[in-house]
Amino acid sequence: MVIGLQVVFYIIVVLSAFVSVYYSIKSRREQDPTKCGLLGAKMNISLGITLIFIACLVMLFKGSSVRIAIGAVFLVIGFFNGFAGIRNYALFSSRKR
Repeated sequence: MVIGLQVVFYIIVVLSAFVSVYYSIKSRREQDPTKCGLLGAKMNISLGITLIFIACLVMLFKGSSVRIAIGAVFLVIGFFNGFAGIRNYALFSSRKR
């Protein structure tokens, strides 16, 4: 059960990290500021997901107090990135129209 959960978390981390890199590259190459902002927001959301699941991996499996503290920091940064990405996506998608 625990190993299956670990594998699922690792897969989510790897996939969301690749998606984050993809959107980062696309946003840096984009010339239109609105599209660049939308792609940057998507990058922030996927980076937030990556950090949240890394925090879950760090805190849930073989957790010592140092690992839990590091996981808590990753969790806070991940939620902040996700929130900022959602906020920016709403802002730039309203500009698009």
